[in-house]
Amino acid sequence: MTPEASRHDPRPVIAAVRDGHGLDAAGAGLIARGLADGSVSDAQAAAFAMAVLLRGLDKGGRVALTRAMRDSGHVMRWDLPGPVVDKHSTGGIGDTVSLILAPLVASCGGYVPMISGRGLGHTGGTLDKLEAIPGFRTALSEKEFRRVTAGAGCAIVAAGPELAPADARLYAIRDESATVGSVDLITASILSKKLAAGLDALILDVKQGSGAFLRNPEAAQDLARALVDTAKGAGCRTRAYVTDMDQPLARAAGNALELREAIVALTGGQGALRDLSLALSSACLDLAGLSDGTLQALESGAAAERFARMVAAQGGPTDLLEHPDRYLPPAPVVRAVPGRGRVAAIDTEALGHAVVALGGGRLRAGDRIDPRVGLAELLRIGETADEGRPLALVHAATEAAAEAAVASVAAAYLLGDGPEPGPLIRSEVT
Repeated sequence: MTPEASRHDPRPVIAAVRDGHGLDAAGAGLIARGLADGSVSDAQAAAFAMAVLLRGLDKGGRVALTRAMRDSGHVMRWDLPGPVVDKHSTGGIGDTVSLILAPLVASCGGYVPMISGRGLGHTGGTLDKLEAIPGFRTALSEKEFRRVTAGAGCAIVAAGPELAPADARLYAIRDESATVGSVDLITASILSKKLAAGLDALILDVKQGSGAFLRNPEAAQDLARALVDTAKGAGCRTRAYVTDMDQPLARAAGNALELREAIVALTGGQGALRDLSLALSSACLDLAGLSDGTLQALESGAAAERFARMVAAQGGPTDLLEHPDRYLPPAPVVRAVPGRGRVAAIDTEALGHAVVALGGGRLRAGDRIDPRVGLAELLRIGETADEGRPLALVHAATEAAAEAAVASVAAAYLLGDGPEPGPLIRSEVT
């Protein structure tokens, strides 16, 4: 092999990672460019992913891979009269914080160009929730993305093919090669897309508990630390919070139902969803160097107005907040989940799977979603079910689907004595 050819050959890079010698910037760049332009084969990409999974990367290797994947496509630059900030969640049930945080931060002087994803498996996706709104467009051109962000202060969109294309390719290969669980690859995947959006600051919400993909507290802490160290190493001010997912964050799970919960939180509702949204929004502003006016923005209606402006700018109705029932279709079948006793614990992942079985989520990319279906009025740990207060309400497309979901939801609740629920925020990583 000639010296020129060796500079384009990924095999020495893969072997170095496999043998525990790590990954440097040159090797990471070769892999990322090859993933983006196709010169790294699927077999080589899978071998690289497996080598990283089995041998791991140090902090320098994670930073190098993240930067290289970020730079494999277009990296946005902004010229706005305020800091550009964002938040990312690792995913859970009833988690609509993004829909509240983006307009909250925007109403306090920040700009939030949020690139979000779709649900896969038992966790919901922000884009799916927004697409329950008639006419709402998540696939915007860069020009449209910039226009909405500048005008409304926030926009929530799908990643375009020009942003971090190396990650899009590696993400699919990780799924096929059983390497999804690598903390190093998770870190590079999350951050390469976020940093390609040209952020000044980033807040990370790492979910831990029975409804998260990380149930172990130590694993969640390790991922939070890897994300913060890597993002800061790549030049972005970052803070992470490990937050509770031992129960749904909102009292609903399912796309239109969760959207209603977000609207309630934006227009005066109380509860855990509002509390965590305020806390993470305040953290965003603090990290960006802005004054914390989140509570005032929520109570005055300024955040709701920003949300309405964003919805209209992305193709949705102008009066969604005033008339949600006009635009969010109800499910034809609603059934109560009976129970009697105090809620001691919840298998929150099982609730997510119940929503998927109803048609409200997807098992494979490309599956169609019914935005009407899901679960509502979910009881929380420490609350009591009785004849007048069921464990939840199932919203279904058919009687048969409702009957199956009632059984699944009832089985997910453990009734009896148990500890009080833990705090919403379990730890902070800076």
